[in-house]
Amino acid sequence: MDFTEKTISGERIYSGKVINVDVEEVGLPNGKTSKRELVRHPGAVAVIAVTKENNIVMVRQYRKALEKEILEIPAGKMEAGEEPHVTAGRELEEETGYKPLALKKIASFYTAPGFCDELVHLYEADIDKPGRPFTDEDEFVQVEEISLQEAEEAVQQNLIHDAKTMYAVQYLRLRINEQ
Repeated sequence: MDFTEKTISGERIYSGKVINVDVEEVGLPNGKTSKRELVRHPGAVAVIAVTKENNIVMVRQYRKALEKEILEIPAGKMEAGEEPHVTAGRELEEETGYKPLALKKIASFYTAPGFCDELVHLYEADIDKPGRPFTDEDEFVQVEEISLQEAEEAVQQNLIHDAKTMYAVQYLRLRINEQ
């Protein structure tokens, strides 16, 4: 069976700094039609950075959509025409002050494919000494370095509550268990 939904018509109902929102009428595989509300996102990167002391570099920030602060691995939106590895290096340095010595791509994944096309590219970074973060004027973060055990406890306590960071914690645990 072909599950493809063919777009019949569409309208952009919102154009923003980070996302656009489209409403599309689609033809369904059974011949009927339906509406789809779609969030369009330029893509993002996230970076797993571990210090020489084996601490994970995290940022603590308030997330308005959640109405709470959470711990996250450094991440950010890709700029138009920017390659993911360039975004990864830029975001790591801007948010934490750490400049990557090397970047290794781990995976790419969709965050919410039921309504959003955001694709996150996950990298692991080799880092050295921290510099000074230089975040955007509307971005407020606190850099923290925590152990893998502390990160796993933060997941259990819902202090780490986003998929990219939970994925990173699991990735690091698996990597350590394989050694």
